Amino acid sequence: MENPALSAEKLSVGYGTEILIRDISLSLYKGKIVTLIGPNGAGKSTILKTLSRQLDSMGGAVYIGKEELSRFKGEELAKKMSLVMTGRVAPELMTCAMAVETGRYPYTGRLGLLSPEDRRIAKEAMEMTAVSEIADREISRISDGQRQRVLLARAICQEPEILILDEPTSFLDIRHKLKLLSILRRLVREKGLAVIMSMHELDMAERVSDHVICVGEEGISMQGAPSEIFTGEIIGRLYGIEKGCFEEHFCTAELPPSLGEPKIFVIGGNGSGAGVFRSLQRLDIPFAAGVIHENDVDYPVARALASYVISEKPFEPISPEKEKAAMELIDKCDSVICPLESYGSVNIANERLRKYAAERSKLIDIEKLQ
Repeated sequence: MENPALSAEKLSVGYGTEILIRDISLSLYKGKIVTLIGPNGAGKSTILKTLSRQLDSMGGAVYIGKEELSRFKGEELAKKMSLVMTGRVAPELMTCAMAVETGRYPYTGRLGLLSPEDRRIAKEAMEMTAVSEIADREISRISDGQRQRVLLARAICQEPEILILDEPTSFLDIRHKLKLLSILRRLVREKGLAVIMSMHELDMAERVSDHVICVGEEGISMQGAPSEIFTGEIIGRLYGIEKGCFEEHFCTAELPPSLGEPKIFVIGGNGSGAGVFRSLQRLDIPFAAGVIHENDVDYPVARALASYVISEKPFEPISPEKEKAAMELIDKCDSVICPLESYGSVNIANERLRKYAAERSKLIDIEKLQ
């Protein structure tokens, strides 16, 4: 197996004389993205700052390849590693293009003169990060999201083997979050870059990461592939979730359900019910849901928010028993909402449930409750 681009062995990190996390072991390989997740204040940024020599280690060792990090001179390290850290900004009087071009300084020598090749690389980095359109604007006159893209462009311009990012999607709208993460995947795929970063957006982290490290109050509690980490149990324990839950199917968090006997029965399925479930939760109205197949996209949301769920096995027609149970629950509820509009052979019983509710004058629109 190839040597890791960056590794840590029994690393301890902290500030001053206070050790925050002990015995950190991790490996970062070329062509892979490693993501640190965990609650605020757990030490994710401290780990990244120590890996990048912004902070001195308090024990153990960090290696780039087989060489210990401490042996690299500043210019040598800058050619190996590039950083996008929270709060690290260029001087305010610089234009965006000038800020990006500073990424070439490890290659320009003492005079700092940019060659045509240096400018080409800087231009390419700005194009990759959608910075070209603001190249001539001063750093002080751009938004936080634009500044984040400028800093990423500067890091790319440095042509590193290792890229370290602290919350790179902070301040970005959804379009630029997706663009930035797509850029990272492209760099990893095409240039074999090794990336380690911290993220708060768990859904994004699950999609972009090759390896995930959980940093909690007691240090690194677990690490592994996204499929191993992003489960309700592990994420709930990592973040200390007491109210609500983490829904592993969509990698999203759901608020706590409204407690009590259900007042409304929702006939959902095929993704039609999730919006209604969340609306009722916001209105603090306890509800029941059914009959929903357990492989339906509505099912995880119903399971998280409903007081009671009547479900059916995947791909199986709704059984007479489940249909009867739903009718009995409809009788107990004040009203019925049916956002479901299409029916097939496996859920035709839900159409009969809709008619059953209509015959009893219980069918209402969600708008009446808003």
